[in-house]
Amino acid sequence: MTKEIKNQFFPQIVFHPGEALAEKLEEMRMSIKEFALRSEKPEKTVIAIINGDSSITPDMAMAFENVLRIPAHFWVNKQRLYDEFKAREKRNDLLKESQSWMKKFPVNDMVKKGWLPEVKTPEEKTGALLAFFSFSSFTSWENYYFNQQLKVAFRISLAHSREPYAISAWLRKGEIEAANIQSESYSAIKLKSTLPEIKKLMVAHPEDYLEKLKELLLAAGVKLIYTPCLPKAPINGATRWLAGETPLIQISGRFKRNDIFWFTIFHEIGHILLHGKKDIFLESFEYPEMNIEKEKEADDFAIKVTFSKEQEAEVVSDNNLTLRKIQDYALKFGTHPAIIVGRLQHNGLINHSVGTNLLIPIQIDQKIKSKGIV
Repeated sequence: MTKEIKNQFFPQIVFHPGEALAEKLEEMRMSIKEFALRSEKPEKTVIAIINGDSSITPDMAMAFENVLRIPAHFWVNKQRLYDEFKAREKRNDLLKESQSWMKKFPVNDMVKKGWLPEVKTPEEKTGALLAFFSFSSFTSWENYYFNQQLKVAFRISLAHSREPYAISAWLRKGEIEAANIQSESYSAIKLKSTLPEIKKLMVAHPEDYLEKLKELLLAAGVKLIYTPCLPKAPINGATRWLAGETPLIQISGRFKRNDIFWFTIFHEIGHILLHGKKDIFLESFEYPEMNIEKEKEADDFAIKVTFSKEQEAEVVSDNNLTLRKIQDYALKFGTHPAIIVGRLQHNGLINHSVGTNLLIPIQIDQKIKSKGIV
């Protein structure tokens, strides 16, 4: 991983090497015509260099070394420093022009979460944001997230979605974290065989459920990343393939209950098993390329695994349903009571005040802070 270079010094102004050349010729009392003759370079080229309109090439620097008795690397370094200085000036102009783009992101929240460094000036904030996305300019960002010019990597357009800037930042953070995780090669067979173990984990919901879930998925070649929500980025989760090889499930902390957490997990697994590597799915969020049919298929997959429609029908047909019976049904079906309560509440079959004591509140943010889970 590339280390950040700190405490770099960039001079406020660097002069073109042509000025040093003019000073040396004056010191030697040598005319431009004579110098051009001795160095075998066109007179107009020497004049252009002295006026700052042309560059000193390595070939010229070697010729200058013989005539002026100044090492070639002196001229090469002078030209390099000047070229970098001019490029940095151009870069600073671009950062100034990009400030309106930067202000569309929740930069302060990204800084608080440690996603961006603490910098002061708008130009520094813009530069930090571009570095976060690994883009050289805001137009590159637009081509990637809006214009889909690299469809092999990001195959949907956020151009007409709500809050595309916050959403793109949330997705990007997941990619950055996923790059630091080693996993086995993806295996659909392994993932399918792991489903019963993941369901057992859902039922038991131990204190270390998140760590164990990550381990089970990694063994099948699936990466699971938790990324806290950003303001105006209301996503429960997202699923996509990294480099067309590794499936990534990215979840947020919007859910506060175990039933929603586990349904989301199985929903995302459904996308991986049922749908192609070219798809990107953003849950609880409407976007232009959203495929309603595939979302329903993923929902049906999660329903079948966690608490099937047949099982739900059996519970609903019970005319004397009690909380104790819900627990018994959960034991019978090998699911968690919260899954049954949550489903019945969601479908309007019971009041939202019924069975709340069977729901387990979860707060991943606090879990991450207390255990240092990434």
